[in-house]
Amino acid sequence: MSETISQATIDALKSLDTPTVCNALEVVDPSRRARGFNVKPLVCAHPKLPSVVAYARTARIRSTHKSAKPQDSVGYYTYIAEGGPIPSVVIVQDLDENPGYGALWGEVNTNVHYGLGCQGVITNGSIRDIPDSQPKFQMLAGMINPSHAWVQVLDWGCSVNVHGMEVDHGDLVHADMHGAVVIPMQSAQAIIEEAAKIMAREKVLITAAQQPGFNMEKMQQAWAGMAEIH
Repeated sequence: MSETISQATIDALKSLDTPTVCNALEVVDPSRRARGFNVKPLVCAHPKLPSVVAYARTARIRSTHKSAKPQDSVGYYTYIAEGGPIPSVVIVQDLDENPGYGALWGEVNTNVHYGLGCQGVITNGSIRDIPDSQPKFQMLAGMINPSHAWVQVLDWGCSVNVHGMEVDHGDLVHADMHGAVVIPMQSAQAIIEEAAKIMAREKVLITAAQQPGFNMEKMQQAWAGMAEIH
């Protein structure tokens, strides 16, 4: 069985944005400062949706040429529905030389996946049918494209890389309009605690900066106040 965290921890992580999670993670686990997140931009279909915190289902696709082998749709959707803990988020690596040539994600698949307990997709491939997609299903993608071409799911449950973010099946992923990051399960609670300190420190400086007469002296005073929060 895949490792999981409590619903209370998931809810606490959902209250954070992904940049704050990255900030906290690099303090909690310095080895994660320069890895575990996307390093190329992703198009966000629904920027007003709350953060996604979910367990990864992974898959790989191609779309440039028609495959000689029929897709195992029953196997793939069974994996999405029953292949691990929920909520889930599907992380899809497009293996084509020109990723995004054909879109797997649109009106149909967003609704089907959402119905099977999946909260969103993160892919270097493409998405389409934005106005008709499931409004609660987040999509972060390499591009928007009009056609599905010959898109086919090749395999699933494997290690994938989406714009530099390496993800394994069952990983805990945090995502919002900014992008996505993998959260080591054992660091989840520490990230929540560190994020609270980070936001408290930032509030001291931001509040000072918004007051009339803000200058270098007052900024140094704010820095001193920030240093007291630890």
